[in-house]
Amino acid sequence: MKNLLFVIAFMASTLLFGQSFQITGKVVTEDNTSIPFANVLLLNATDSTFVKGTSADDNGTFTLTDIVPDLYLLQASYLGNGSKPLALDVRKDIKLGALRIPETVESLEEVTVTAKKPVVQRLADRLVFDVENTVVSQGSSWDILKGTPGVIVNQSNLQIRGQNASVYMNDRKVQLSGQEVQDLLEGLSGVNIKSVEVIPNPPARYDAESGPILNIVTSKNILPGYKGSVNSTFTQGVFSKYNLGTSQYYKTEKLNIFANYTYNPRKDNIRSDQKINFIDGSNAVFSRWDTDQDAVKRSQPHSLNTALDYAIDDKNTLSLTTNLLFNQNQDWQRTLQTDIQNGLGQLDSTFTTDNGAFLDKNNLAFDLSYVRQLKKPGAQLSFNGHYTNYRENLQQSIFSEYVDVAQNPLRNFGFRTDALQDIDIITGQVDFSMPLGSSSMETGAKISVINSESSIGYSNFLGTDPNVNAGLSDDFLYDENIYAAYLSWVKNWDKWSLKLGVRGEYTDALGTSLTLGETNVQQFFEPFPTAYLLYAPSEAHSFSFDYGRNVERPRYNDLNPFRFFFNENSFQEGNPRLQPNFSHNFNVNYTWNSEFFFDVYYRENGRYISELSFQDNTALTLRELRQNVLSSTSYGLDFTVSKSIVDAWFLYAYTSLFYEDETFLAVESGNQEFTNQIEGFYVYLANYLTLSGDGSLTGELTFTHMSNYLFGSYVQGPTTNLTLGLRKSFWEDRAVVSLSAEDLLGKANPRYTSRYLNQDNSFFAQPETQFIRLGFTYNFGNFRLEDNQKAIDKKERERLEPKE
Repeated sequence: MKNLLFVIAFMASTLLFGQSFQITGKVVTEDNTSIPFANVLLLNATDSTFVKGTSADDNGTFTLTDIVPDLYLLQASYLGNGSKPLALDVRKDIKLGALRIPETVESLEEVTVTAKKPVVQRLADRLVFDVENTVVSQGSSWDILKGTPGVIVNQSNLQIRGQNASVYMNDRKVQLSGQEVQDLLEGLSGVNIKSVEVIPNPPARYDAESGPILNIVTSKNILPGYKGSVNSTFTQGVFSKYNLGTSQYYKTEKLNIFANYTYNPRKDNIRSDQKINFIDGSNAVFSRWDTDQDAVKRSQPHSLNTALDYAIDDKNTLSLTTNLLFNQNQDWQRTLQTDIQNGLGQLDSTFTTDNGAFLDKNNLAFDLSYVRQLKKPGAQLSFNGHYTNYRENLQQSIFSEYVDVAQNPLRNFGFRTDALQDIDIITGQVDFSMPLGSSSMETGAKISVINSESSIGYSNFLGTDPNVNAGLSDDFLYDENIYAAYLSWVKNWDKWSLKLGVRGEYTDALGTSLTLGETNVQQFFEPFPTAYLLYAPSEAHSFSFDYGRNVERPRYNDLNPFRFFFNENSFQEGNPRLQPNFSHNFNVNYTWNSEFFFDVYYRENGRYISELSFQDNTALTLRELRQNVLSSTSYGLDFTVSKSIVDAWFLYAYTSLFYEDETFLAVESGNQEFTNQIEGFYVYLANYLTLSGDGSLTGELTFTHMSNYLFGSYVQGPTTNLTLGLRKSFWEDRAVVSLSAEDLLGKANPRYTSRYLNQDNSFFAQPETQFIRLGFTYNFGNFRLEDNQKAIDKKERERLEPKE
């Protein structure tokens, strides 16, 4: 192991301004018998909206902490019975006598939790979108993320300032691929979501390659008892599809168990049209290829997520989390028909390709954590261990038939591939935090060990083709060790907040292609500083600045020098020579009245790992590959309005003006440098409507438009999406029925065009974006318990899946 240098700096989390107090008391019956585990709710005195809650211990005593001065109502409940609401003017710590719950029911309708408008708060290092008990929270978690300030939805990808965002839940990474994340969040009710944190520049405690983060924070007042839910959706697009799921929660004084199972059988259709104009040395088109593809994918994924927390005592907690995904017997059937014309547009020949692929995939993750609360108030020590096994087995067969204009056979060609990838990830982490007078600090260290073995074999050749042969078979080994440490510090005074931090990471990686005899060694240490400054001259105005340096490491699949063929002339190819990329991010923000937000950003992307496509005008092929660009920059201006127009109508409007460029080597154009650049804008308008007096019927109407956008060597054309949704709750919110319609205008899918130097190709992909979906959820048990869902926070796992 090389000498490791770990840099020290400063950073932590922002402290709250102002004083806060606590309320203590005891819940009893009319004859003064203690009521263990009773629920205690603190409500706003003016509108009875929920503020916070807790549960009594086994002696009936309770404590509510971090209460800001205000007028409140306090009420206890147990098994449907409630105490009379007690009015409190909190200006100091309050020690109550007893909250008495009568044997007869005291109607809780007096303190019904009512919908309020979402609140957006600017902190030094993040934007917090508070949606708890709002009309926004009546949808799914995916709906909430789509309507979160600063988030761009582009072809089912969630982006922040032009970068794909990682989704976290309670500060834990949701370790699934893009479509799997969307499926999970669409089935997760937003009712239990407290807030969404938008973190463009993650602090030092996060891995340096985290990129922008969307962190879903669930409500913290987890109450004892049992609850469960079952849910299902039916979707009608080109094909009909459905999913089934259930969630189970159980909590005692010491034990907290959560389990979620989802079965999501799917039959998906994707149609595409690809055009390639091959160009000769005189820059004239000599052959035009037009390929229509009709693809059908069948899959039956099963996922099981569990979380078990055990409080050993009041200072020690042990947690075990698992995320298990089984997706066996996936079946991809593609039919491609290619018309080949000469330069004058006259048909020369046609070939049809049948491309069948069968895929088995398992993604198994296990996480064990221990947290120790130290003697000094606020000081904490935690340990974490993690293991992931990812295994993928892909079998592909391709057969093409060539005919002339008169449909006379010309030749046939076919082959088979067998590919296997097996990845093991082991990580260990320790973190320590403590207050330091009026400031606080946090420090920690982490080690990550990744071993990846991949192989591919070509066989069963029928005929010959210059682009495919048995020599493409290969074995690729990749080993990576990352050693990291960080230190952070935070300080608040008067109207200012300062956060400083740094993370140091040493990388030792070795990639080996056995067939090619190539070895790629990476050994480097890099510091990753972060800085945040917030100035709030008044409650209505705040200004902030933040900076962060990040790294993007190649995904494991991208490093494999293997080819995935659509037909023998069109394929994706890995690149074992990819290098990590380092970027600098600058943001300046202004917030007015927590309703109007202005953001200016600039990002030096460095040698960004981009997805580029190149046509070979001699071999008549088109290949897609990941490549480090020479340079890349992004900057833009974002403007957001988050405001209630009237009581029943909440409007969220987000507009982004942006510039993007990438300079790369055009490898099929004599290695000339070429800069692909775009100026564009994005508009998102969401209207949340309460359509009934009791709030049980809500609606949502959203409009999205994206102008041209940069996509590697392509320029993405404009897209427009109009969606409509309705939701109705029944039986005191035990049941919820939803109906939604997506892509009402049929313009959600763009064309991608690459036209420069001797390159001229484009494609249009049309997945099932236009559909109608019917959903149903039923809650049972003590269904008002708050969720304790967790996901595993391992950045290494994100690199298992290719980018969407």
